[in-house]
Amino acid sequence: MTHNLPKQIARWILFALTLLPVAAFAQLLQGQVPNMRPYDKSGINVFEPAKDSSVFTGPTLRVGAGFTQEFQNLKHENNSDKVPGNVLYKISPGFNTAMANLYTDFLLADGIHLNVTLYLSTRHHNEAWVKGGYIQFDKLPFKGEFWSDVMKNTTIKIGHFEINYGDAHFRRTDGGHALYNPFIESYIVDGYGTEIGGEVLYQRNGLFGMVGLTNGMMKGNVDSVAVTTANGNIKKNPAIYGKLGIDKKLNDLVRVRLSGSYYHINSSPTNDLYNGDRAGSNYFMVMEKPYVTPPSGTGAYAGDGFSGRLNPGFGYKVDAFMVNGFAKVSHFEVFGTLEHAQGRGSTETTNRQFTQYAVDGLYRFGRSENLFIGARYNNVLAELKGLPVPVTIDRLSYSAGWFLTSNILLKGEYVTQKYKDFPTSDVRNSGKFDGYVIAATIGF
Repeated sequence: MTHNLPKQIARWILFALTLLPVAAFAQLLQGQVPNMRPYDKSGINVFEPAKDSSVFTGPTLRVGAGFTQEFQNLKHENNSDKVPGNVLYKISPGFNTAMANLYTDFLLADGIHLNVTLYLSTRHHNEAWVKGGYIQFDKLPFKGEFWSDVMKNTTIKIGHFEINYGDAHFRRTDGGHALYNPFIESYIVDGYGTEIGGEVLYQRNGLFGMVGLTNGMMKGNVDSVAVTTANGNIKKNPAIYGKLGIDKKLNDLVRVRLSGSYYHINSSPTNDLYNGDRAGSNYFMVMEKPYVTPPSGTGAYAGDGFSGRLNPGFGYKVDAFMVNGFAKVSHFEVFGTLEHAQGRGSTETTNRQFTQYAVDGLYRFGRSENLFIGARYNNVLAELKGLPVPVTIDRLSYSAGWFLTSNILLKGEYVTQKYKDFPTSDVRNSGKFDGYVIAATIGF
């Protein structure tokens, strides 16, 4: 395929430069709220934030945001020359829907932090939408040495929040906030969700452990239990999950991290661990059929909001584990993921499973590592409902990026994704898409 890449890069450099005044103004809006992950470049490779012993000087408000505008030039193909019913949605080079997040962090009292996050514009929801809100305790308002000792290494989070399952969610693109992700898109199977409940995290000398209990759903639910022929009354059981790991800086040049996470829910009306992203994917309309607008008027971009991803359909029962490894040696950085899960939908009687692995390799260089190049391979082998044999999807991505400031990133990615072993009647049979996406993104 032919792409007019140099001209598009020049356009995006000019666009990114116009954002410099915005980033400068952003510095005026930032109060100091300890024990939170920064939204700018300094938040890269921050997983669970370390405990901060800064002195409390009074209630503080910190306002932040994420904004991303992408230009996409992707092409897709499948077996439509042999199966006319599998014709694909017609796509051409163009700008994707701009996405924006708004972050408000309030330091209410010493060690007590409230977060509220809004999606102002995303692909899946074009209108403003509340991602969630939670209160975080790094200290408790009780007098006594006992409570001080307990909270010295403990963090308690309560509310509606992004659950800490695995480490991949720390490096994904979240709506308008794309600074943490050196690539354009998240994993093919996106283990990410916002649920209502609580987490307790303990960190000490580089070792950490976390346990969480939530409702197992993206939002609140007071509906009566559903009844299905396959599973009878579907009970609203809680989701239980946890994480153990080590994160050590061995010397000035070497840091290593290894973690293991487990997630379990025995029964749920609508578990969304693999369908919990309300923002949508960053590959617009690839491998989608032509869209027929429903009576509600929902557009194609929102209606087919997860192009390029795979949802295994475990809405009723899930058992999942993820192992992540991270190493940074001088300017070189490697991040790996191995994930295996089994579960089923509410109308199924037997579990299905999938296995996913991914590895990123990055080299950061330049003044304060403001430039990077990298590559990622992501592979999924999955049993899908109604398909006779497991299917495979793999993705190879190459990326490069330039931080103009700590708040502004210009990045580009070339991607190839292939679909294997899908039935002839499936639109993904012999499927493939490739091309490039360029993004200008702000985080502060």
